[in-house]
Amino acid sequence: MQAPATAATATAVPFDQYNPSEEHLMLRRTVHDFAEREVEPQALESDRSETFNRALFNRAGELGLLAITVPEAWGGAGLDATAAVIMAEEICWSDPGLGISVLAHGTLFVHNLYTNGNDEQRARFLPKTVTGEKLAGLCMTEPDSGTDVLGMKTRAVRDGDVYKLTGRKMFITNGYVDAGESGGRHETGDCYIVYAKTGDEISSFVVEKGMPGFSLGQRLKDKTGLRASTTAELVFDDVPVPLANRLGEEGDSTIHMMRNLELERLVIAAMSLGMARRCLEIMNRYASERKAYGKPINSFGQIQRHIAESYTEYMVGRSFVYELAHKIQLDKPGHRMETDAAKLFTATMAKNVADRAMQVLGGYGYFGESVVERLWRAAKLNEIGGGTLEAHHKNITRDLARHPEAIR
Repeated sequence: MQAPATAATATAVPFDQYNPSEEHLMLRRTVHDFAEREVEPQALESDRSETFNRALFNRAGELGLLAITVPEAWGGAGLDATAAVIMAEEICWSDPGLGISVLAHGTLFVHNLYTNGNDEQRARFLPKTVTGEKLAGLCMTEPDSGTDVLGMKTRAVRDGDVYKLTGRKMFITNGYVDAGESGGRHETGDCYIVYAKTGDEISSFVVEKGMPGFSLGQRLKDKTGLRASTTAELVFDDVPVPLANRLGEEGDSTIHMMRNLELERLVIAAMSLGMARRCLEIMNRYASERKAYGKPINSFGQIQRHIAESYTEYMVGRSFVYELAHKIQLDKPGHRMETDAAKLFTATMAKNVADRAMQVLGGYGYFGESVVERLWRAAKLNEIGGGTLEAHHKNITRDLARHPEAIR
């Protein structure tokens, strides 16, 4: 029996999980306009030349995109995980190379430091990182350890009020900047949160450019995609790090990582959404306009399958990511299995959608001038970075064995 309609139900406005408030909708419009007008014109050339567009990165800082989840009292936008997802989706609709630099800076450093640091550290590091005046990142992966975080070899040994930090970190986004006008000289970014072993536990430290023993190792060039972001090896040779630069207590950083990885994986999933949406838009438009045998090619079953499956997978991924974004509390962990699952699904989904788009465009999709070709190369990274597919498989299976009720 159906309940009778009331005045409240008759006039209720459907909930929009993608833009749950006017503020979220305004953010989406602002970031998309930024992506369309300022990011897109430089995206292809920055990717080709492997150039990090620092001026555009600073422009993102002016718009508040480097501190979406940091309270206004500390210079941020004071928004939630849904806002972080919106920002990542809209930037990566155009340029995931710039997008991953914004993510590494804003989520892995700025949000991380705000969440896990104290007020003195926030006052010292946030003012110039929320604006982009200082370039920042996170150092976790090493030459011999990635998914196996506990296998890291970087160590920090305390000597009074100083730690001596020694080790190497690999594949660090925002690892270097061009320091000379001609691009012939390079140096590290300004500050990084570095995970290191303190005894048998993991602790985190802020290492700053200019500290003795901190240097740029290899500049990693010729990546498959995301070439508009810089990637490097960073070297720590007995770096003296003040006790005041340690985040929390010794051993706290296991929980620090868990908290931050959940948001990181959610935002990487949103990056995949942006790439997939752009490829779907391009594929759909091209298939409507391109003719073969006197008909638009979207009248043929093979092409219809590419478009229909891409749309379906994109919408499933988008619904999952935004539903999860509503649930996440930024100051505490508790959604590892779900964020692993969201990234696991959307990473492969974006790669598959980009591949189908290239197939539909044929030769026009295969050349470097094509947006689809650039996104096709970029999409693969999300199956590797921020947690490999295999790591997600392991985590999800282990967590389901412990908590089978989660299936319901």
